[in-house]
Amino acid sequence: MPTAQQLEEELKRLKYQNNFFKMLRSTAASLIVVAAIAVIISMLFLPILRVTGTSMTPTLEHDELIVCNKQGSFESGDVVAFYFNNKILLKRVIGVAGDMIELKEDGTVFVNDKELYEPYLNEKALGECDIQMPYQVPESRIFVMGDHRLTSVDSRTTVVGCIAEEYIIGKVIFRLWPWEKVGTVG
Repeated sequence: MPTAQQLEEELKRLKYQNNFFKMLRSTAASLIVVAAIAVIISMLFLPILRVTGTSMTPTLEHDELIVCNKQGSFESGDVVAFYFNNKILLKRVIGVAGDMIELKEDGTVFVNDKELYEPYLNEKALGECDIQMPYQVPESRIFVMGDHRLTSVDSRTTVVGCIAEEYIIGKVIFRLWPWEKVGTVG
């Protein structure tokens, strides 16, 4: 026959065990809700993408993680993510609807007869270009180019052309990885 002290200790143990499992269920439920909210936010407002390839070096390197903003308009100099042939590409906006683009043999870019200031480039290059110059950006489209101009396939070719607004995922606003480069993307 158990003593009163043993019964008290058993009740304390059972109460502790019950409280522990309640706390565990509550914590798990909270984590699931937070994870679901994070997924919804990243899908609807701030997609997180992994950089693949080298067409945006030196601005963005292979395997970096970036965050895009789905809201807002785009202007020259913005880095955008967009869909092209079931892939996601990252390029820099050079011109928007109505802009006149002209590319010189040495890789110098002119937008509306003004030379584009491009401090983000390591070197200028004409690269693969088969469009007729000067080129006017059509309505509801943007003209994009990679920062690694020699190898980037972008709006300079008829294969890619100008990007329709409905294919744009968003503007790249922040780098998450690697840790030593965390910060805004420009």
